[in-house]
Amino acid sequence: MSVSELEHSGQAGRLAVAGRRGPRVAGERAEPDLAAAERAVADLLLALGKDPDSEHLADTPRRVASSYAELLRPREFELTTFGNDEGYDELVVARDIPVQSLCEHHLLPFRGVAHIGYLPGERILGLSKLARVIELFARDLQVQERLTKQVADWLQQRLAPNGVGVVIEAEHLCMSLRGVRAQGALTVTSALHGALREDAASREEFFALTLRHTR
Repeated sequence: MSVSELEHSGQAGRLAVAGRRGPRVAGERAEPDLAAAERAVADLLLALGKDPDSEHLADTPRRVASSYAELLRPREFELTTFGNDEGYDELVVARDIPVQSLCEHHLLPFRGVAHIGYLPGERILGLSKLARVIELFARDLQVQERLTKQVADWLQQRLAPNGVGVVIEAEHLCMSLRGVRAQGALTVTSALHGALREDAASREEFFALTLRHTR
């Protein structure tokens, strides 16, 4: 199911009639020192018994440095919201938003999907921004628990909904390629605010919509 797939619980109707462009949102990241990163990768290759000056590895330090710089820098986006003119007060859920990040312990990727739901207040968020918010925090050295909480906290603070919930399901390569080598194992984390945390019926509905496809 794609990120554009939206589930409305109840009669959705016409949610909004006008959009409001918000501020540009960018991740606060230090400017990378690519030259230093290249030298570090060359030193790592040497330490691993590889020759960074060989034909096949000569450009590897530059490629690795550029790759990590890209993986750690989220794209800027404009926070667009819409007035909840119809007073829609049921769950809005977007499932299977792709998530890709880097484990801060091993610098190996973890990837999977995120499911985000919220109970609208006065404003409704443009659906594509949910994927942008995921990227805002995922493009960093992360642990899944913190990533999940950061996304939920950010949406609660910026959108002021009546409730928000975030679930992330991901496979960690630091667990599937090394160590225990548990290929296919998924880690599932959740973070809840407002009615989705405090009201049992709302919480149950949210998890029923987001986790029903969990394998």
